[in-house]
Amino acid sequence: MSVLPETPLLDTINSPADLRKLPVDSLPQLCEEIRKFLIYSLADNPGHFASSMGAVELTVALHYVFDTPDDRLVWDVGHQAYGHKLLTGRRESFAGNRRKDGLSGFPNPDESEYDTFAAGHASNSISAALGMAIASRLKNETPRRNVVAIVGDASISGGLAFEGINNAANTPNNLLIVLNDNDMSIDNNVGSLNSYLSRMTTSRKYNDLRYKAFKLMRRLHLVSDRRRGAMLRFNNSLKSLLTRQQNIFEGLNIRYFGPFDGHDVTEIVRVLSDIRDMEGPRILHLRTIKGKGYAPAEADPAHWHAPGRFDPETGRRATGNTEGKPLKYQDVFGNTLLELARKDDRIVAITAAMLSGTSVSTLQAEIPERVFDVGISEGHAVTFAGGLAKDGMKPFAAIYSSFLQRGYDHIIHDVALHRLPVTFCIDRAGLVGEDGATHHGAYDLAYLRTVPGMTIAAPRDEHALRNLLFTAATTDHGPFAIRYPRGSGKLVDWRNEMHLVEEGRGETLREGADITVLTLGPVSDDALAAAERAAADGVEAEVTDMVFLKPLDTDILRRVAAKGKPVITVEDGTVNGGLGGAVAEWMADHAPGVKVVRLGIPDRFIPQATPAEQHLMCGFDPDSIYSTILKTAGR
Repeated sequence: MSVLPETPLLDTINSPADLRKLPVDSLPQLCEEIRKFLIYSLADNPGHFASSMGAVELTVALHYVFDTPDDRLVWDVGHQAYGHKLLTGRRESFAGNRRKDGLSGFPNPDESEYDTFAAGHASNSISAALGMAIASRLKNETPRRNVVAIVGDASISGGLAFEGINNAANTPNNLLIVLNDNDMSIDNNVGSLNSYLSRMTTSRKYNDLRYKAFKLMRRLHLVSDRRRGAMLRFNNSLKSLLTRQQNIFEGLNIRYFGPFDGHDVTEIVRVLSDIRDMEGPRILHLRTIKGKGYAPAEADPAHWHAPGRFDPETGRRATGNTEGKPLKYQDVFGNTLLELARKDDRIVAITAAMLSGTSVSTLQAEIPERVFDVGISEGHAVTFAGGLAKDGMKPFAAIYSSFLQRGYDHIIHDVALHRLPVTFCIDRAGLVGEDGATHHGAYDLAYLRTVPGMTIAAPRDEHALRNLLFTAATTDHGPFAIRYPRGSGKLVDWRNEMHLVEEGRGETLREGADITVLTLGPVSDDALAAAERAAADGVEAEVTDMVFLKPLDTDILRRVAAKGKPVITVEDGTVNGGLGGAVAEWMADHAPGVKVVRLGIPDRFIPQATPAEQHLMCGFDPDSIYSTILKTAGR
């Protein structure tokens, strides 16, 4: 267990009001203490590390300049918000971050009034913050409420972010967008002219003079409000010309400031103070270093995004002994996709900013020209896959279940409507543990089951996953979804001789005359264990892995219905519309006298905890399945 270092200044801050009492020259020390606290806290209780380390000065400056919580800070994704939690009354409870009954790993309005909006998926901050800014304007709130959207360079690549910027540029508002840029290809300009212009354009005197000049020209009918956008674009372009530096924002009808050093806290405070009360939307561009202040993270920010446990003194990460243990499902997928791609040059892979997270990186390492990382753009990923499929390729789109939700319209309109052979490899399906409600893959079974022509399957182990991937790669089909969970499988010898799987065909794993348990995916193991326990109590339960949610194996359902015995369904997905819903609907139409009991994720959002704890919360852990078997059988 790492011992937290002394943080005398941080210890005095229980709210941003305490922070604002400090002299500005003490802020660098506070930033250093926050970094120490994060390093030693996250060494034992893992979380998102590098992003929060890179945003420390920005976080301190925002709470120092703005009157939070009355002023609104809207974080994007929330990977960068740990420092924000420390400054807003949660320092003492931070040891419970991402744990059951503890703090959420992301901003959560149910947790704190300083968390203005849920932030688990990327690119939503600008749209949400713009709504808040316009709401404040419509209510004529005085004093003026400031609203700030803090967005990272990866998040701003998402389509929703640009939709929000476009709306902000064409709607009266006072939104401030802070771009926390740690990887954008915008070259640093060296020289006094750039520094002078950056400082000058944020100063109050300059902007007062600029505003008075605009009002004078408007009175003289030299300019109009309608042409104000053109003036803004001209001003941004002139600055670009003089500094020999260009970026995408300078063509927008939004005032652009920067880039500034995102690790100079006193300079950020100065800039924010200067532009805080300006009228109209603004973009402040800060350049930061992911993992700032911890050398191992600065050197390898990708692997230190969420590094797990580590030694805070040496930076050595705890990898554990994986020899002789099962691989993660994602790694079985990555290796299998590479095997298939070696034999078929039509196979391509698409992912949305999750190369290593989905193990598509395995294929990229050998055949990079057939791998496409489209960034945080799931909707585009789906339609792009549709275009590839339309002209003869075999695209495998590997996307986390909770993120694929954002591509739902594209699945329907751009893939299913055309009956295109896109294989959706849905990672992190089901409950995912410590990332909590925003990241659970709870809804893919339900939202995909409604799509015409969609095939949906869930392997119960690694061999079944490989067989399904082989089937998707070697047969003619329309859209085909294969979902699998986060984490490790159960087979050390995961390489099997792959074979075709008959579409819509389940498999009975255990016979039993008293009751039937229908499962989908790896939960079949828990159902088998529960059935064996129930047998010792005199209840014989059949356990059948349905394999496919769509099409359902109606032969199995007919046979089960003929028994006239109760049916229990078990799935790691919402009980509304998934396997349980499908079986209940079929029985209602064909065997209304058969009782159906559905186990799965209930109709509520499940908070952060370990997966085992979450399964228990939801009532489909082995003990709960066993109890349900006995209760349903009347024992």
